Amino acid sequence: MLSIFRKLMKNDRGATAIEYTLIASLIAVAAITAMGKVGTKISGVLGNVSNAMG
Repeated sequence: MLSIFRKLMKNDRGATAIEYTLIASLIAVAAITAMGKVGTKISGVLGNVSNAMG
């Protein structure tokens, strides 16, 4: 595994691929966090609507 990483670091394409992977993972973490917060707010709103109707 370490030898593969070293080969990728020597190759410019490998380094670029690693950078893009890191960027994509950061975007994914941010999206998951945002969706979790939005989901919680939507759940609260739907709960209030349910209580108002019931």
